[in-house]
Amino acid sequence: MTYFPDTADFQKLSDHKRKMEDFSLRTALEGPGRFEKYSHSLENMVFDFSKHLITDETQDLLLSLAHSMDIEDIRDKMFAGEKINITENRAVLHTALRAPRSSSIMVDGENVIPFIYDVLDQMRSFSESVRSGHHKGYTGQSITDIVHIGIGGSDLGPRFVVDSLVDFCSGPALHFVSNVDGHDISSTLKKLSPETTLFIIASKTFATEETMLNAEVAKRWLLQSAPLGSISKHFVALSTNEEAVLRFGILKENMFPFRDWVGGRYSLWSAIGLSIALAVGFEHFRALLDGAHAMDQHFKTAPFDQNIPVLMAMIGIWYINFWGYTAHLLLPYDARLGKIAKFAQQMDMESNGKAVDRDGNIVDYATGPVIFGEPGTDSQHSFMQLVHQSPTPIPADFLIVKKPSHDLKENHNSLIANFLAQTRALAIGQTLDEAGSDISRVFTGNRPTTSIILPELTPFYLGMLIAAYEHKVFVQGVIWNLNSFDQPGVELGKKLAKPLKENIISQKIDPSLDGSTKGLLKTLIG
Repeated sequence: MTYFPDTADFQKLSDHKRKMEDFSLRTALEGPGRFEKYSHSLENMVFDFSKHLITDETQDLLLSLAHSMDIEDIRDKMFAGEKINITENRAVLHTALRAPRSSSIMVDGENVIPFIYDVLDQMRSFSESVRSGHHKGYTGQSITDIVHIGIGGSDLGPRFVVDSLVDFCSGPALHFVSNVDGHDISSTLKKLSPETTLFIIASKTFATEETMLNAEVAKRWLLQSAPLGSISKHFVALSTNEEAVLRFGILKENMFPFRDWVGGRYSLWSAIGLSIALAVGFEHFRALLDGAHAMDQHFKTAPFDQNIPVLMAMIGIWYINFWGYTAHLLLPYDARLGKIAKFAQQMDMESNGKAVDRDGNIVDYATGPVIFGEPGTDSQHSFMQLVHQSPTPIPADFLIVKKPSHDLKENHNSLIANFLAQTRALAIGQTLDEAGSDISRVFTGNRPTTSIILPELTPFYLGMLIAAYEHKVFVQGVIWNLNSFDQPGVELGKKLAKPLKENIISQKIDPSLDGSTKGLLKTLIG
């Protein structure tokens, strides 16, 4: 496999990898001080890299590569509001969404911080009105249920956060609808009453097909029993397209705007996070932003050998581009974090799953990994067999919360034991002698893992965790010379779907289609 920065740093890492092929994690972990050397903490959150195929030389070489790729410069440009999304000529400012009110960040001559805080103040006022019962539906009843309709980044972020912060949810019940499959919205609406339901339509353009189809279904459902004017009481919009929002029937004061420098998969910190504020209360939403800002400051200021997102990123580069390990596993040993892999899939695979680099060259090297994962102990009874014994190792992040929100001590003790046992087993394996001469029970070990310990699962720590993964993806994109903030790969399927839908509606099959698609289309509409 070739790799684009054909530099001295790359060559040194290639040579070093050959020397590391005999490296034994089992032996390394027997030595003193490895945990202390390769683990880092921030605000009492621990990131342990000691179970990786690394030495001091490995880390030095990886960080030399990082410095050579101008990460500091591009990072500083991102935080300053420069237009590092070069294909769309946009700034990338999800970090500004969690910056203090006293900050100043200029984009096209405008300090965007006052706009950000105007929206946050609007979100605070509206969320408090709904949660207090002051905001009423068309019959004068308070809102008991909220349906968030969006897709992609307009769904995955809020959905993951609300699930993770279930212990903080004290407002109306939240329901999320994303799939264009009619079963998704119809099964949700069956459980609800039009009189007490609020709909949040989350779409930057207010033209996303899946979202707007579901929004129209919701509007028809409401108007079956409610007068036309009730839309203003039961629908709000999270969008940049005021004209389309007004045309739908939503009042301007019920539109929560954001700017084009907020990418969808980085948008939960913006107006897209309104459902989070409604679920957990605005103060907890603010704490989520503050946690992310704490990680932002760490990423901006910590030297690379202590910089958690940089270390996460460069260790990933080590495996993807030098060892050929192109998958990455996320294992939350906490049911509340159960959707983290699904959330991280979009953040990572949509950001860095690119075929063309920033200079317009076709890439011929591995970029973003395949991200997957499920909650911890469940996964031990499914795909972990492959993770322990497949010929190709799969690096993994294990996440656990030190202090649970329940008082079932025996359960938590078992959870911790399984968390520790899995990372230990992956690292040290089991020899033939230890397996009682049963070769089927031999584990090679040397399978790398990161262990992440959150002191508690609070909004602040969740914000820190998410921001760490955001910055990891950013650093890897810089190393691979990619624009991590566009998404051309999602556009072709949408483009091809439009004429196919016309074929379905007209019941006429375009003769220019390929034979397979024609056969499938005939089967589906016949």
